[in-house]
Amino acid sequence: QVQLVESGGGLVQAGGSLRLSCAATGRTISTYAMGWFRQAPGKEREFVAVHTGRGSLTYYADSVKGRFTISRDNAKNTVYLQMTSLQPEDTAVYYCNAGGPQPLSTMMGRGMDYWGKGTLVTISS
Repeated sequence: QVQLVESGGGLVQAGGSLRLSCAATGRTISTYAMGWFRQAPGKEREFVAVHTGRGSLTYYADSVKGRFTISRDNAKNTVYLQMTSLQPEDTAVYYCNAGGPQPLSTMMGRGMDYWGKGTLVTISS
């Protein structure tokens, strides 16, 4: 089992930046894919970014491409989401997601096996 705990959410003004962290416990995540999803009020949860682990490939939703960067520190069993040029439409609960090797469509679609409880990001205009 893998437990994921997000941190780093908060309230920032439009144009600002935040860095989210997701610490994993229970097993080493070096070979796991790690990703982020978000859910805005009244909307369905949506894919944000994923780092595949094997091959160290990264993929982003079009809405965040060029503004968000996913990275990981396997020594710390932690994945990060650096968010810049934040806009009110980025307001959401951000969830960390992890799993073993699986199709990219799963990583970017319904998500992988393990989920954190989320951290709230609020962007004021």
